[in-house]
Amino acid sequence: MKKVCLLLADGFEAVEASVFTDVIGWNKSLGDGTTELVTVGLHDQLQCTFNFRVIPELQVSDMNIDEFDALAIPGGFEEAGFYEDAYSEPFLGVIREFERQGKIIASICVGALPVGKSGILDGREGTTYNLGEGRRQKQLAEFGVKVAPDQPIVVDGNIITSYNPSTAFDVAFKLLEMLTTKENCAHVKRLMGFV
Repeated sequence: MKKVCLLLADGFEAVEASVFTDVIGWNKSLGDGTTELVTVGLHDQLQCTFNFRVIPELQVSDMNIDEFDALAIPGGFEEAGFYEDAYSEPFLGVIREFERQGKIIASICVGALPVGKSGILDGREGTTYNLGEGRRQKQLAEFGVKVAPDQPIVVDGNIITSYNPSTAFDVAFKLLEMLTTKENCAHVKRLMGFV
């Protein structure tokens, strides 16, 4: 079984988190059955950008990274406190350990910013939220990332980044493909009505 850690910061965007739960869940039920997802956060309860509340299955302090095969990070809104968790040392430490073990790391939109801040994208290609005069992409570049401003999704080795919420399902499917096979991913896409 391939286990995905869905790492949630307070202020995360619910839609960006839900694509990972759905794609991995559909694969578990109707695809090749080899994936499962566990929600992880820094608190007993998390609140998403628009007030939806979530109780994560595990807290970062209780997780064993060795048990996981991939990390998924949705973005969120600064106004909702996203960066307070996402830029904290416990959150960044999880990212660094997944990278140290060579595991897949998938992020959507500004979920790439803590990945950049962790240092693991220094000198590598990536992207993040592309609108708003490119302010977030400039921030990502400050972490030493070679920003591909017009690419919706950038895959550099084991790391997936994307440039806005419209890419969410594509990132989740890319993660599934990397965890399983192209054929299995295409099968799940068909079952979900994407092809």
